[in-house]
Amino acid sequence: MTFRKTSPIALLAAIALCGAAVPSLAAPAVTRLTPPSELFSSQRQNPVIARFLPGQRFDLQATVRPDDAGKRITAASFSIDGITLQANVAIKICEALCIKGVPANAAVVSSRAISVEQPGLHTFSVTATQSDGQSVTATGNFEVVALNPGAQKVKNIIILLGDGMGAAQRTAARIVAGGYAQGKVIQPLAMDTFPVTGMVKTASLNSVVTDSSPGMTAYVSGNKNNNNEEGVFPDDTLDPFDNPRIEYLSEYLHRTQGKALGIVTTADVFDATPAGNAIHTSNRGAGTGIVDQFLDDRKLHGLSVLMGGGRKWFLPASTPGSARGDRTDYAFSASDAHTADIVKAWGAAAGKLDKDRDLISEFQAAGFAYAASKTDMDALNAHTAEQVLGLFSHSNMNVALDKMDGRRKQGQGVGNEGRNRVVDDYGFPDQPMLDEMTAKALAVLERKKEGFVLMVEGASIDKQAHAMDTERWMLDTIEFDRAIALARDFAARRGDTIVIVTADHECAGVALIGGSVVSDARLQELVREGGTALRDKAVGVYEAAGFPKYRIAADGYPETTDIDNRLLVAYGANSDRFEDYRTNALPLQDSQQPFVKSQPLAAYPVDPSKRDADGKFLITGQVPGNSAVHTASDIPLSAFGPGAYSFTGVMDNTDVFFKLGQIAIQGVVLPPGLMLDNK
Repeated sequence: MTFRKTSPIALLAAIALCGAAVPSLAAPAVTRLTPPSELFSSQRQNPVIARFLPGQRFDLQATVRPDDAGKRITAASFSIDGITLQANVAIKICEALCIKGVPANAAVVSSRAISVEQPGLHTFSVTATQSDGQSVTATGNFEVVALNPGAQKVKNIIILLGDGMGAAQRTAARIVAGGYAQGKVIQPLAMDTFPVTGMVKTASLNSVVTDSSPGMTAYVSGNKNNNNEEGVFPDDTLDPFDNPRIEYLSEYLHRTQGKALGIVTTADVFDATPAGNAIHTSNRGAGTGIVDQFLDDRKLHGLSVLMGGGRKWFLPASTPGSARGDRTDYAFSASDAHTADIVKAWGAAAGKLDKDRDLISEFQAAGFAYAASKTDMDALNAHTAEQVLGLFSHSNMNVALDKMDGRRKQGQGVGNEGRNRVVDDYGFPDQPMLDEMTAKALAVLERKKEGFVLMVEGASIDKQAHAMDTERWMLDTIEFDRAIALARDFAARRGDTIVIVTADHECAGVALIGGSVVSDARLQELVREGGTALRDKAVGVYEAAGFPKYRIAADGYPETTDIDNRLLVAYGANSDRFEDYRTNALPLQDSQQPFVKSQPLAAYPVDPSKRDADGKFLITGQVPGNSAVHTASDIPLSAFGPGAYSFTGVMDNTDVFFKLGQIAIQGVVLPPGLMLDNK
C-alpha cells in the first residue's frame, strides 16, 4: 500500500474538531497504542520512539477500554497518515487473558505485519467503536529512516557481542593478555586494532538499566524493547508469544536478500542474546517455545548455524535433564483471530504444545548436521554441511578458565595443581572454545551465496561479572577476543564484511582499582590472618599498582591467574560478598543447570556470600540480593570493514541497526574526506 504524507498537526486538529462535535456521552478510552510514541503518551512529537527501515514489517496494536462494564468494543480500524488500512483488524476481548488491572471487557485490537516504504515521519491512528456507538481515536507517530545511495554494499554482517562487557572489562583483558611495558601495551587485543570506536547508549524501553533482551534486540530491530522482551513491543495480554512483532535484521535481510543467519554463543542458546536475533516473545525465559521457533520459523530468519549450550530444551520431557514443558511453549489457535494473524500475516509457525518433541532429531531431519562435542564439531565437513546445530552442554557452557583447566589436565598444567576438574563435574569435558565455534560457523556461512548475518556472543563475561568472579570473566573476555581476531581476519581477507564488536550493557560496575603489592604466597597468609588487613596490606593504588605481569601459555591463556602482584578489581554495582583477591577454585552454582542440586554440582558455592569466607573480609554491597547487577553506563563499540566509519561518536543502540541497514541495503556512504578502508 502507498501512503501519502499528512501533517501530524493538521491530523490532530481534525481529530480534535471531530471530538468537539460528539455529544457529551461516555466514550471508550485507548490506554495503550503500539508502536510506542511520545505523541500518544505525552502529546509531544519528539523524541520519535519507533523507527523502521523502508519496508521493515511491524505490528499495530491498541488496548481499548469501554466506558463501563456493560459495553464491548465492536469495531476498530487503523490508519497511517490519514489513510485507513485495508489490513485485517483482529479484536481480542480480554476476559481473563490480560494482565492485572485491565478490565475483562477491554479489547486488544491488532493489525499485523504492516510496512511503510516512504521515508519520513508518519502518524498512525486507531479508531474504536463500542457497542453503544461511541468511538474514540488515538494517534501516535513513527519514523521510516531514509537510506542514502552508497557505494559498496556489504555482503556479510558479523556482530560480536561481549555480554556485559564495558570499557573496564576490555581494559582488564588487555592488561592480562597483552601486558604493559613502561605504560605501553605490549600486545594489543584484537578489538583494539579496529580502526573505529564509538560509544553506545544502552537504555531499554522501560528503564535506563537494560537487561540482555532489549540490549541485544536494539541492535537488530532498530527499536527499544522492554526488559525481558525480545523482538516485540509490550502489550496487555498474558500470552508471551502474541505481542506486537518487529522484524529483525536477520528476517528483513533474509526476506529481501536471501541472507542466512548464524548464532554462536557460550550461553544456553535459548538465552536472551542468542534468542534476541530471531525469536519474538515477551518472556525471555520461555525456553521451549523459543528453541522451537529457531527451527519452525527458519523460513523467516534463515537460520543456518546455531551453536552453544542448551541441550536441555531439545530433549523430550521424559529424558533426564530435559527442561521442555508446556508452560514455556506456545500454540497459536486458528480460532483466535488475534494470534491466527501472526501465522497468516507473518508466515510464522503456529506452534504446538509438544513437550515430548525430540528437537535434535527434527533439526537433523531438516538438514542440520549435529555436533554434541568439540570432537563432533571438528569432524563436520564445512564444505558439505549446509546447516549446523551444536549443543555442547545441558545449559550454559563452562567458562574459558574451567575449559582450559580441563584441557591442560589436572596436575599437569602450570598453576593448576589440585584444582577441581569443573568440566568433568558438569559432565561435558569436550567443549569447544568460542573461537573454535566461530571458525566452524564462518566456514559454513562463507559458502552462502547471498551472504549472512552472524552473531557471536561471549556470554559469561556478564554471567561471571554477576558472580563477581573476576578471573573467570577476565578469561572469558580473552576467549571472546580470540573469536574477534578470527572475524577481523575473515573480513580483511574478503573485503565485503562489516564486523562490529560491542556489548548489550555493562555488568557489575567493574573498576580496575590497582594491583596487589604482595606475592601470592603472602596474599594467602593475609587471607589466613583475615579481616580488613587483607585489603590494607595487599591493595596497591596509583604507582603502587605497577604493571601486573601474567605469563601467557602457548594456548593463549595465562599459565596461572594467581600471580604475584596481580591485577585487582572492585565492583560498584555489587551485592554483599567476601573477597580474598585470589582465583576461585570453583564457579558459583548455575541455577540453569538441570542437575545443579545433585552432587558434585550441589557442593559448589551458592552465591558470593558463601565464597571466600575464610578471609573474613566482607564487602558490603550497593544493591540487594546476592548478585551484582547491570549498570546504565555507556559501552564501547568498535568497527572494522566497509562502513566502519559510520560507527563514530556517541550513538543510541538502535542507531546501530540503521547503520547496518544502510551499508547492507544501499551501500557505504563515506564521511567527507575519507577513503574506503577495509582494514
